Amino acid sequence: MENEFDSRLLENAVTELSRLPGIGRKTALRLALYMLRRERNEAVALGNAIIDMRCGIRYCSVCHNISETEVCPICADTGRDRSTVCVVENVRDVLSVERTGRFEGVYHVLGGVISPIDGIGPSNLEIGSLIERVRDDESVHEVVLALSPTMEGDTTNYYIYRKLQELDRPDLLVTRLARGVAVGNELEYTDELTLGRSIVDRRPFN
Repeated sequence: MENEFDSRLLENAVTELSRLPGIGRKTALRLALYMLRRERNEAVALGNAIIDMRCGIRYCSVCHNISETEVCPICADTGRDRSTVCVVENVRDVLSVERTGRFEGVYHVLGGVISPIDGIGPSNLEIGSLIERVRDDESVHEVVLALSPTMEGDTTNYYIYRKLQELDRPDLLVTRLARGVAVGNELEYTDELTLGRSIVDRRPFN
């Protein structure tokens, strides 16, 4: 296909930028032309920051949150309540819960929710590692299901609940967020006060 622009370098930049979620070719062109107008060192700094992030960040071996080390700072913090594990969909939800300042436990990031229409099943998520974590660590006494109250989130909550029930641990409490979070809302877009109250007022899952 012939280049849309006179410059091959501009064409390449626009093509790569347009691969980002929510970025069409018009927006990609606008961003590329903006960077052309900036000082060269700004573009280099941006490029280096992205490369450093991609090469330097990994996923925590315990909870699957992003980390620059084998174990993330939250899991490594001896002051956290390790008996309570909050299950969230993604890294953004960890940040949302942390901003409330109302949760002192640790996390488990699934990496998504069950969505058959998108071809995402339990095996595509970190559900197996969650079950193993709870099974192997008897110090875990509560699992908080903090997935967004959408159809996919509720389906995933119920699947995890059934799997945890199979562990036959009478001492294990499975809770969910109080319904201060409106049904259908994404967790990351819920205001901190509402989310904080939902965490504090969590209810048994049944």
